[in-house]
Amino acid sequence: MNDSPSRIATSESGLPGPATGVTNAEAVDPHWQFLILLAVGNFTILRRRFGRKHCATLIEMIVARLTEAFPEAMVRPTGAAEVEMMMFAPARAVLEDRLAAMNALLSQPFELGGERCRVEPVLGAAAATVPHDDDIRLLEDAEQALGDAHIEGRPVVREMAARADRRDRIALARDLSQAVEHDGLYVEYQPKVHVRQQRIASIEALLRWRHPVYGMISPMEFIPVAEESRVIAPLTLWTLRRVIADQQSLIRAGHDLRVYVNISGMLLSDQNFVREACALVTDSGARIGFEITETSVIRDPDSAIANLQTFVDMGITVAIDDYGAGLSSLSYLKQLPACELKIDKLFITQLTSSNRDPLIVRSTIDLAHALEMEVVAEGVETPAALALLSVMGCDMIQGYLISRPIGLEALTRFLTEQGHQATVAMARPTPFARLVANARG
Repeated sequence: MNDSPSRIATSESGLPGPATGVTNAEAVDPHWQFLILLAVGNFTILRRRFGRKHCATLIEMIVARLTEAFPEAMVRPTGAAEVEMMMFAPARAVLEDRLAAMNALLSQPFELGGERCRVEPVLGAAAATVPHDDDIRLLEDAEQALGDAHIEGRPVVREMAARADRRDRIALARDLSQAVEHDGLYVEYQPKVHVRQQRIASIEALLRWRHPVYGMISPMEFIPVAEESRVIAPLTLWTLRRVIADQQSLIRAGHDLRVYVNISGMLLSDQNFVREACALVTDSGARIGFEITETSVIRDPDSAIANLQTFVDMGITVAIDDYGAGLSSLSYLKQLPACELKIDKLFITQLTSSNRDPLIVRSTIDLAHALEMEVVAEGVETPAALALLSVMGCDMIQGYLISRPIGLEALTRFLTEQGHQATVAMARPTPFARLVANARG
C-alpha cells in the first residue's frame, strides 16, 4: 500500500486532533478515532472506459459526496483511486454505521463523461481509543484492513489496542471476569494447511476481547491478567465451549476439522480444570487439540506431563507451541505426549533473509520427525518462505499467506471455497529453493 505524503497531516503527529473538523454534536466528547480508507475496486475498468481525465474528476466527486454526507469528518483523496476519511466519535459502534452509510451512498451512480457509472467501493478501517500516540500504527492498520477488504470483498476493520500503562490491571481483571460471565469475548480462527496434501489439516482458535471502553485488548496483555487474577480457568473453559459450538456449525457445513485451543501452563497442574475440560470434550464428541508452550511444563513437570497424557488418552491431541521462543529443553521435549511441534514465527519471518534461521528450522524439522511429530511453521507470509519450508520437509504452515485470523462465518466461506488452494499451488518449490535448502540445511 502506498504511504503517500498526501495523507492527512494537520498536527505534529500527522493526524488531526479530536477538535479538527468536528461539527457534529455526536462527536462533542470523542472516545474513538477512526481512519477509513476507500479504494475504487473497479477503477481500472472505469479508466479504460472513460479515460484518465474523467476518472480524476470521479475521485473529486467521491470526496465531495462524502464531505457533504459526513460534515464531522475530514475527507481527502490520497491517490488516483483512493480516498481517506478521518473522524472521531463517542462510541465504537459509530464506525459500522459509517461504513454501511458509505457503501449505500457510493452505490448511487455518478455522472462521468456524460454517462452514468457505478463505483465498487472497497473499505478498510482502523479504530483506536483516544488519546493515543501511535498514529503510524493507526495508518498501517487501516492499510492492512484495506488489503484484507480487497481479498474478502467486504469492509474490514482492524482495532488498535490501547496502551497497557493507561489501564488499571485490577479493574481490567474485574472487567475480564465479567466478560467471561456475560459472553463479552469472541473467537477467531486461523487454518493450518498441510503442505504436501494441499488441504486444511486443522484450525487454531484465537481468543479476542473488545473492551467496551478500551476497544481491542491484545491477548498478550489480558492473558497474563487472567493468570494473575485466577480467571484463566473459566476463561479457557468459556473458549472451549465456544469452540465446540462453532465446530458443530462447521460440521453441519461439511467441514469436520480438529480445532486447537491454547492452554496456559498454569492449567496443566489444575486438576479441576483437567476434569472439566475432559468432560466437555468427551460429552460433546468434539475433535479438539490443545496447544501448550514447552516452557509451561517447567512449572510442575510431573503434574503437567501426567495431565497431558490424560488429555491424549481422552482423544485430545497435544501440540507444542512457539518452539524455539523460550529455553528449549530436550529432556522435557522427549517426554511430552505431543503429535505436533510449531516453530515460532520468529524464525520463519526471516527464513529467506537470514543465514542462521534456515539452519535452525531445518534441524528442528528433522528433530521433530525423529520424535514422530509433525511440524507446523507459524507466521508464513511469503510464497518464497513456503517454497523453502516445503523443500525442508515441513508438514504444515500457518500464517497470513494462507489466511489471517477470521470469524466463523468467514472461515466457513473460506473452507467451502477452498481459499488456500491457489496460494499453495502458486508456491510450489522451485529449483532455487531446493538449492538454498540444501546449501543451508
